[in-house]
Amino acid sequence: MKTRSMFRLSLLPLAALWLTASAASAAPTAATRSCHLPGAVDALRCVSIDVPLDHAKPGGEKLKLHVTIAPAHRAGTRGDPLFVLAGGPGEAGSDVVGVLSTAFSRVRATRDIVFIDQRGTGRSGKLDCKNKPEHEHMTEDQLEAELFACIGATKASWGAYTTEAAARDTELVRQALGYGAVNVFGGSYGTRLGQVYARLYPSSVRSLILDGVAAPDQVIPAAAKDGQAALDKMFAQCEKDAGCRKAFPQLRAEYDGLVARLEAGPIKLSLPDPRTAQPITPTMTSARFLGTVHNILYSPADARRLPFLIHNAAQGRWQPFIARQNLAGDFGMQGSIAMLLHFAVVCAEDVPRMTPELLAQDTGKLAKSLAEQMPRICKAMNVPAVAYKTPTPIQAPALLLSGALDPVTPPHRAETAAKFMPRAQHLVAENVGHGVSQLGCAPRLLRTFLDKPQDKLDASCLKEIPPPTFQLGSAGPQP
Repeated sequence: MKTRSMFRLSLLPLAALWLTASAASAAPTAATRSCHLPGAVDALRCVSIDVPLDHAKPGGEKLKLHVTIAPAHRAGTRGDPLFVLAGGPGEAGSDVVGVLSTAFSRVRATRDIVFIDQRGTGRSGKLDCKNKPEHEHMTEDQLEAELFACIGATKASWGAYTTEAAARDTELVRQALGYGAVNVFGGSYGTRLGQVYARLYPSSVRSLILDGVAAPDQVIPAAAKDGQAALDKMFAQCEKDAGCRKAFPQLRAEYDGLVARLEAGPIKLSLPDPRTAQPITPTMTSARFLGTVHNILYSPADARRLPFLIHNAAQGRWQPFIARQNLAGDFGMQGSIAMLLHFAVVCAEDVPRMTPELLAQDTGKLAKSLAEQMPRICKAMNVPAVAYKTPTPIQAPALLLSGALDPVTPPHRAETAAKFMPRAQHLVAENVGHGVSQLGCAPRLLRTFLDKPQDKLDASCLKEIPPPTFQLGSAGPQP
């Protein structure tokens, strides 16, 4: 599952292994140069830092970590930067520098913004398989066979790519750049990494901002129940909206009919390619249909198109749905998620806790096919399991942000995480999905919190973020 929101959470990450352990013996050196990256208009500083592949062997094999620094606009005003931990797992900090002009527009006035490419992502030795245009025409079995071939051909020490290893890298970055205590922003999977870092190095964290919060007990592939809850909210909102209710009076029945039809077997389609207009005969499967629906639910603006897409598919007009499916995995898209890193983390930290009892409780159809596939992928990767440990308290002031319509990290996940954060405040945006920080007054709230993290925020302005309008026809959403 992919999302094009600020920080991707393809399969939500969790649990952590934090050792009582010791800091590195000496700060690593940082090689810095001026650079320009896609998504940012001004010059940035790109830094290369050598970190141990295995933190238990600091003198052993090294891995080059890429870090991007956006210097504060007002030089010398603050000494506590904001470290940004991206989502996935598998998204790189250099993939999301575009948020400098949105979520961090206020923060950057007085603070450096530091984006870290987690080991195995982006410019830090990306672990991925080659994405080919023909993949969208392959069967699930063919795609799985290609994935297994890629896994077998990749010579990586999968056990070195854990969340804890990334947290230890983050501390070495702080030391190499010469910062004191830092503020940490985690988006989606980055919230899991941020919590692990704060527990490993409490004196290094001035404050935490977690957007789309992963709870410590959450198991990524068990995502069907939260996804179904978000889908049910979308159906209920359509029923309450006069225009949507009139345009799609049988929406739930149409959706259920499509699900049942696809569960009975794939549907062979014949339609013009949405990209080229050339005739194509794609196959729609249950996994592809449900995966696309789940992906769409990340963004409320996108979710408000879903009734139109479902209704047209139910009438046999699949082209709009296929076009949206292609968008979710566009082969021209830059900064795609590092899927092998993603699987390495999930196979080590989540799948070992994916018990039959947990899956039985995870009611709903969305994300179920991925949960069924993950054990096969993990067997092929043979990643050493990481033991789950009971979370310890995080004493740093924390701001937790949730979207009420989020299909993967809804508010109850943040509430669970907050039980271990005695100085946390949790804000919920009612008309928002996965990712709050870029919307409405949220950028201002981030700056206010960072300036005085001990103070309670007035977050009433989040109520002013309006719900998007529904798309009722081919012309797009209503004005």
